[in-house]
Amino acid sequence: MTTHRTLGALLLLTSLTLAACSSTQAPAPETTSKTPAAAPAATDAVRIAGKPDQIPAAITRKAPETVKLSLTTKELNGTLSDGTTYTYWTFDGQVPGPMLRVRQGDTVELTLTNDAKSQNVHSIDLHAVTGPGGGAGGTQVKPGESKKIMFQAMNAGVYVYHCASPHIPTHIAKGMYGLIVVEPQEGLKKVDREFYLMQGEVYAAGPKSQKGHKDHDGELQSSESPNWVVFNGQAASLTGDNAMKAKVGETVRLFVGNGGPNLISSFHVIGEIFDEVHQEGAREAVHDIQTTLIPAGGATWVEFKVDVPGRYLLVDHSITRAIDKGAVAYLEVEGADNPAVFHAAEANMSGH
Repeated sequence: MTTHRTLGALLLLTSLTLAACSSTQAPAPETTSKTPAAAPAATDAVRIAGKPDQIPAAITRKAPETVKLSLTTKELNGTLSDGTTYTYWTFDGQVPGPMLRVRQGDTVELTLTNDAKSQNVHSIDLHAVTGPGGGAGGTQVKPGESKKIMFQAMNAGVYVYHCASPHIPTHIAKGMYGLIVVEPQEGLKKVDREFYLMQGEVYAAGPKSQKGHKDHDGELQSSESPNWVVFNGQAASLTGDNAMKAKVGETVRLFVGNGGPNLISSFHVIGEIFDEVHQEGAREAVHDIQTTLIPAGGATWVEFKVDVPGRYLLVDHSITRAIDKGAVAYLEVEGADNPAVFHAAEANMSGH
């Protein structure tokens, strides 16, 4: 089945060479297809995957304030996977853009600057905004310009923000999305660890197995057939040395968004059950959930206590996306074994 999907994408980019036919008795024309040579991987590519633990601290103040925030849109080459690079459009040079954090009732002054080296107009639509376009109309920013909007954070929750400049799906697919957390007036309960990650799709030209620099493929995007589905902009970006870390006995909170632009995420942590899920970022929680749906342009936060050491895989349980397309991240938990809760003959079993 993977071969068929790869071939379907490949046919969009092949050229047909027809052998000449000199007479009616000659053999039928021969059709051949050849994969175009990929451009070399970009030498200036950087790691664009946002670090999941670099987020603002929980808010402890008891009264609303005027909060001044700023973001800069940047276009740059980044690493998509080993040996493969891609031109991303970003907020602050990372995917997802920085997590913004305010308190319900705050007045937010947000300045959006478009880097002078950009080739495109960019903007921001914040789903936490009550007002036309979510701010997009007031932030269509040309390269080298800045614009400011003001809004009141009226509703508590976890909300997506994204670029809303034409062609909107392309701006989102190239990495222009992030989360804004609006904490309730009473604040969030204290936990031991907080992490931030977002799922997104990449529509890259050419077969997935072909290394080199990838252009965006609008045909794949229109058919909603991404060849990569990733966390934080890059295939398996939160694994190995970049894995999230926790200790046995700690409570972990994950702020999880889905930039899309098209697919619904079936978010799951293999080997854990969510003690609390705030579905679609709702204030009230549901409990003891195995997998939660996150729509495109939606977000949630989940909480769970880790009782057993080992490696836990965070995946989209539309599982082909995890196994074949890159939507996997690691949570490495250290601490003493807990055989009363779990015991196996082989240690560090991840399940996949």
